Amino acid sequence: MTESLLFPARVTHHFPRHRRSPGQARAVFRRWATAQDLSPASIESGELVTGELAANAVLATTGPGRRIEVRFTLDVGVLRIAVSDAGDGTPVVRSPRPLDEHGRGMVIVSMLADEWGVTVRPGPGKTVWAVWKVSGPDPLTGC
Repeated sequence: MTESLLFPARVTHHFPRHRRSPGQARAVFRRWATAQDLSPASIESGELVTGELAANAVLATTGPGRRIEVRFTLDVGVLRIAVSDAGDGTPVVRSPRPLDEHGRGMVIVSMLADEWGVTVRPGPGKTVWAVWKVSGPDPLTGC
């Protein structure tokens, strides 16, 4: 039995609304993606996207929900990362200036993902998701 059989192609994790949660979500993604035998470039891209979406969720969760939900799905060469929170509003791609300390997260997500979006959940909150093909050109270099 190979290690990848120990991990389903779809997993969900819950994290507290805490500043350490994005790092924990990245580590969980790395273990899962490695078990799925994704390429190093896909793992790095997925870690970046997971971290950015989780960081936004930690900041956005101002409603009744105190946890964020992170889901990873791999289906026929397409990776989907989805992060749910209880916050209002939707993330936007900003145009940060060179010295701005914030505002680059969704720029990174939009550059790495083939597609991203927001799905409103019943009750408070939303799910922000990103999808991309994990076979073919390296999403970081285009080669």
